Amino acid sequence: MNFSNLLIKWYLQNKRDLPWRNTTDPYPIWLSEIMLQQTRVAQGMPYFMSFTAAFPTVFDLAKANEEHVLKLWQGLGYYSRARNLHKTAQYVASDLGGSFPDNYADLLKLKGIGEYTAAAIASFSYNEAVPVVDGNVFRVLSRYFDIDTDIAQASAKKEFAALAFELMPKDNPATFNQAIMEFGALQCVPKSPNCGICVFNESCAALQKNKVNQLPVKTKKLKVRSRYFNYLVVADENDNTIIQKRTDKGIWHNLYEFPLIETEKEEDFDCVSEAIQADYFKDNTVVSMLEYNEKSILHKLSHQHLHIKFWKVKIEGTIENGIDVETLRTFPFPIVIHNFIEKDL
Repeated sequence: MNFSNLLIKWYLQNKRDLPWRNTTDPYPIWLSEIMLQQTRVAQGMPYFMSFTAAFPTVFDLAKANEEHVLKLWQGLGYYSRARNLHKTAQYVASDLGGSFPDNYADLLKLKGIGEYTAAAIASFSYNEAVPVVDGNVFRVLSRYFDIDTDIAQASAKKEFAALAFELMPKDNPATFNQAIMEFGALQCVPKSPNCGICVFNESCAALQKNKVNQLPVKTKKLKVRSRYFNYLVVADENDNTIIQKRTDKGIWHNLYEFPLIETEKEEDFDCVSEAIQADYFKDNTVVSMLEYNEKSILHKLSHQHLHIKFWKVKIEGTIENGIDVETLRTFPFPIVIHNFIEKDL
């Protein structure tokens, strides 16, 4: 079909030289696909290079401890991806002898691998004719064919996958899948695409109907919750501090943080000071307390907006389980805390 031929021709002329494209080995392909969920290539590339340097094979990743994995992942966000990545590596290494399943159906059974990732690995590693459907694919197909299906609906993926499968050259699924994703990432971008230089500008239905900026249709809106975090950055007479591990399910599971007071709204010095005296450091006298940041740092997650303040708390004596700043820097933290440590401690 003309669409596929034009698309693949464009891809071969414009594709980026990315390390996971120069191999059919499922391990780096899997790593890249997990890392690039919710993450731009430019942001994900340094992490991919660090991971493959630290863990050249699935056996190396399987043998690593979780804190090392989380530390290397620090800043990529959506940390459940890293935990699932580690568990899947352990399963592949121990139960499958280091070999990934060679088909879509079995890849789908692995922890942390959904339909899109399974399709990507199956086509790129094993040339299985199974279409990938991600945000790029929704956008390209909805615009080219003027499809106004709401992509937030569960049925949309099936509809777009069927269309992509129909368009896909069955003898070259890997290149087609790479091409349509790359086209969405580089040319058919979400906002203000340059349609004047597009290879499809004579056949794209959305362009002819002046609907490019209306497609794809997505009506579902995320409910965003605001939370207010007050982090207590303690310093004892040896300048040691304390941290804790987030073990509850939810954001930042198994990452580290300073002692936390979560409040219903942004609170002032008096409120936080009172809470510290009531609930913390009963064995140590608080000598002084001050704000590192007068204005809260706004840290946006997909479903939550965190309003974060760091409070410097100086105490008398020494604190139990205290650590120095150099040791502190070896732990995996959420990026907002890591940045604070690097800048202010």
